[in-house]
Amino acid sequence: MNIIFTCGGTAGHINPAVALANLFRERYPGCSILFVGGDKGMGTRLVPKEGYEMKTVTITNFWRSVSLSAIKHNLGTLANMVKSDSQARAILDDFKPDLVVGTGGYASYPVVKVAARRGIPTAIHESNAVPGLTTKALSKVADVVMVGFAESREHYDDPSKVVVTGTPVRGDFFRRTRAEARKELGFDDDRPLLLSYWGSLGAEVMNGYMADFLRLECERGQSFRHIHGAGRDFARLTQTLAESGVSAHPHPGVEVREYIYDMPLVMAAADLVLCRSGASTVSELAAIAKPSVLVPSPNVTADHQTKNARILSDTGGAVLLPEKECSGEKLYEVISNLLQDPAKRADMSRKLAQLSIPDANEKIFDVLKGLLR
Repeated sequence: MNIIFTCGGTAGHINPAVALANLFRERYPGCSILFVGGDKGMGTRLVPKEGYEMKTVTITNFWRSVSLSAIKHNLGTLANMVKSDSQARAILDDFKPDLVVGTGGYASYPVVKVAARRGIPTAIHESNAVPGLTTKALSKVADVVMVGFAESREHYDDPSKVVVTGTPVRGDFFRRTRAEARKELGFDDDRPLLLSYWGSLGAEVMNGYMADFLRLECERGQSFRHIHGAGRDFARLTQTLAESGVSAHPHPGVEVREYIYDMPLVMAAADLVLCRSGASTVSELAAIAKPSVLVPSPNVTADHQTKNARILSDTGGAVLLPEKECSGEKLYEVISNLLQDPAKRADMSRKLAQLSIPDANEKIFDVLKGLLR
């Protein structure tokens, strides 16, 4: 059995695919799995770390503008679509998949499209409440569309092929209790832990606020622990902190990382999460009932991160804080209040537990098995 998982260049697209690949590898030890992603995406770094082979196609997005630079970029994208189509055909010819699964992002488009044309069973999964352009286009040719939220069905032309499955979450997120994770991280006290990050690529504006947040945290005393993932803004953030006189040496409870590679471990240990509201993140938070403060990115198509965040905040399992209302001081105030209120956090966890689809991986696995048969 040969299976291709194809996804875009962010962790929000990659992590669900990895979760499914791990499940197939566990259930069918002899199966061959290949990942296909963009040649400039994060998959080229993240997927090999999970033990899977990765091949790439050359694909870029479209800019929604009529400026000269946008026109030039979009002409390049059209040329890349032709190139990626040829690359996808070559990958399919070589690997001969029995099933192709796309989990979002531009890189999944040529592979799923070519596979569908050849009659290879195809499935796509959309984690966001509102489908992206790639999912909308592929929904017309794929055999089945799997979605994370029931509210998503209305956005598709043919709801009969849409199955509400939830979003796959890697099994690593369920393997440790809070106490086990804290012990593994070497914590020697019971101060609550804040985990903060702004997506796999970081976010310049929010990391600017985090510089103020971290300075306030260190100046006002360490009533809580804090691990922050800065992404591509790591060098700039650490330099800003150093110029402010903030370093890890006198503040051992504060840790700033470039990327949190052990996210399941850190999230299990965390008492509160401060982050964006990409679909993969929202699904992970709901699956393990982890209270959060969500700051949706304002720079995404159809404002879908706000729609994702509202699914959690409307139930009382998260606090939704628009980016335009943020500052280092505001974030510190909201976070400090929640970390000092364990009863509130416990109530948020209970509400999240009622919202989650804990068997999403199994639901998707059953759908994909049906396509293989």
